[in-house]
Amino acid sequence: MANPWAGEVAVMIDGQAHVCKLTLGALAELESALGTGTLIDLIRRFEGGAFSGRDVMAVIVAGLRGGGWTGQSSDLITAEIAGGPVGAAKLAATLLARAFETPA
Repeated sequence: MANPWAGEVAVMIDGQAHVCKLTLGALAELESALGTGTLIDLIRRFEGGAFSGRDVMAVIVAGLRGGGWTGQSSDLITAEIAGGPVGAAKLAATLLARAFETPA
């Protein structure tokens, strides 16, 4: 079960539950995967609705890795992510929001 207070998000992939979390290491991997720009640029794209499928996939892979997943991004090409493309985009946006939330 995912703990939102720890920045975790739950996702179903091919009917199997996973916990995603953007740890510092996962964020570094995400930045590397994107190749250009900063995480702030990525967040701005999500906030402005100008994100790409590559952005969504990179965030999800990083979040899965932060949650302990040892797969590769290529493992997700044929995977069914709960909610389809819209669900995947919401998952990525939620991961980014939780990673950079400040405690109340």
